[in-house]
Amino acid sequence: MTDLPAWEARFRARRLGLPDFARDRDERTVAVATTDDGTIELHWWTVGADGLIQATDRPEGTSDGTLDPTGEQLWWFDDRKGDEKGVWRRQPYGSAPGSHTTATSLPAAYSSGLALGVRTAVVGSTDDGYGVRVHVVDPDAGPDAPARLLYEHEEEAYVGDLSRDESLVVLAHSEHGDSRHPALRVLRVDDASTVAELWDGEGKGLHPAAFSPVAGDQRLLVVHERDGVPALLVWDPLTGAETPLAIDAPGEVEDAEWWSDATAVVVAVSHEARTRLVRVDLETLATQPFGPTTGTVTSATVRDDGSIWATWSSAASPSSVRVLHPDRADEGELLLAPPGPAAPPSVAVEDVWVEGRGGRIHALLRRPADAAPGPLPLVVEVHGGPTHHDIDAFMAYPSAWVDHGFAVVQVNYRGSTGYGSAWRDALEERVGHVELEDVVAVRDHLVGTGVADPRRVVLAGASWGGFITLLGLGTQPDAWALGLAGVPVADYVAAYEDEMEGLKAFDRSLFGGSPDDVPDRYADSSPITYVDQVSVPVLVLAGENDPRCPIRQIENYLARLTERGVPHEVYRYDAGHGSLVNDERVRQMRVELDFAARHLPQG
Repeated sequence: MTDLPAWEARFRARRLGLPDFARDRDERTVAVATTDDGTIELHWWTVGADGLIQATDRPEGTSDGTLDPTGEQLWWFDDRKGDEKGVWRRQPYGSAPGSHTTATSLPAAYSSGLALGVRTAVVGSTDDGYGVRVHVVDPDAGPDAPARLLYEHEEEAYVGDLSRDESLVVLAHSEHGDSRHPALRVLRVDDASTVAELWDGEGKGLHPAAFSPVAGDQRLLVVHERDGVPALLVWDPLTGAETPLAIDAPGEVEDAEWWSDATAVVVAVSHEARTRLVRVDLETLATQPFGPTTGTVTSATVRDDGSIWATWSSAASPSSVRVLHPDRADEGELLLAPPGPAAPPSVAVEDVWVEGRGGRIHALLRRPADAAPGPLPLVVEVHGGPTHHDIDAFMAYPSAWVDHGFAVVQVNYRGSTGYGSAWRDALEERVGHVELEDVVAVRDHLVGTGVADPRRVVLAGASWGGFITLLGLGTQPDAWALGLAGVPVADYVAAYEDEMEGLKAFDRSLFGGSPDDVPDRYADSSPITYVDQVSVPVLVLAGENDPRCPIRQIENYLARLTERGVPHEVYRYDAGHGSLVNDERVRQMRVELDFAARHLPQG
């Protein structure tokens, strides 16, 4: 890749996720990684082996899979060209691509969680017409064996985890009608009877992290938000005992995992766009920070030998898989590297804080290292989710803009995770408009301080970020020189009609009902309501098979732009809500760079 420009080399560099190891044979692992031709697929890696061996092979790529506890079988999800509706496949460890069988007799559906045991598999499915169903299957019985229904409900739910003895399963459910703030239910696997319920009331969600790994110990790690910030507790569903864990580190809990003997937990704590790791001793409740002190740990898992495998990166440094140690605050050692050249480094982020109506807004700014004095063209990149936040991590997309002379700012607007429950839920006041208020406040700050040229500010984003982009072009037409909207919500009512069932539940939770229930709220937040005010060039990127932001509602919006003669282009690709193929990702980046070069005013 030495002859490629740096921006393209970053997209094409081999990527490697955190290896997922089998509980009972932890030398056997499966990892998500790019193939030689640049497609994300599942790969085998046996600890100590020289390299990865490809396990799956689909034109659209494969990213969702896990090993069973014995390490004998890989389960992976097989959809159609990224439409996210499919079935689980089962494949012997170490076998060649194509060596799979269908894992269950269940029909194609959207996945709503999977928990694998030695004797039991618990499979969650969701689809139009029935909501959610959870089945129990014998993992060795084959695709013709009947699946036993364990749970069903019209509202959203997902499978959390299976206890070590495979007698209990925990579900997160929204029978109360709010999928964004779920409750927990523990069921007996053999008869579907309820063992325990946990719900903290309206607006306070609970998320199951993991059952104890020790046989006979039925305790469960739970992320709660009773005090307005996601935190951690240990819950025993058999006795009802709850032990809140006071973690002596700033920020909110993202995830947690048991130590192998259940005497401690490793917790990922997010604070100001960086995620750190701490170990909490369950006897003394002492908190011990460890691992990297810069950048972001994006995933981590605990090994039986007391080491921690983790992925880490920063905005300037490419992602790597590391071995960390609980008594050391450093980056540890490299565990495994994909073959081929590493991605070229990029620039570090600068933290920007701006006072907004709802509080201080945190944003991450990238600027070209060799930028000349004076205002720069600026890309305001709006993250998706909305329950997500931008972090200090390595990313090819913003780095490409920086290489082309742009400053890039990512805004953790109200609606983002990482800044407390009230900040995350503030968008309920007026969906879309609340987020935009913060995005514009950061834009105006960068213009006012001389960082950005007000005539050359691009509003860009994908998914929820694409929705915010189109909404901003219609409600704040004078703030932007052009818009780049990837897989957006463009016509909210049509999107609701066509989207996958889980997102219908999300939207009902967010808006307080369906479009039939609260039509004015959907109309107020729908970009198509404001399409007549759009006056700058618009590029839309759309997946033909996208179940999250379906194509019909995008076509409705584009037709209105055509009627009005607004300059716009659409790039359609044969996949879903994004692509796992490097060639496609590079094509999309080129389309955006070319569109900006043709339509952005010259400096």
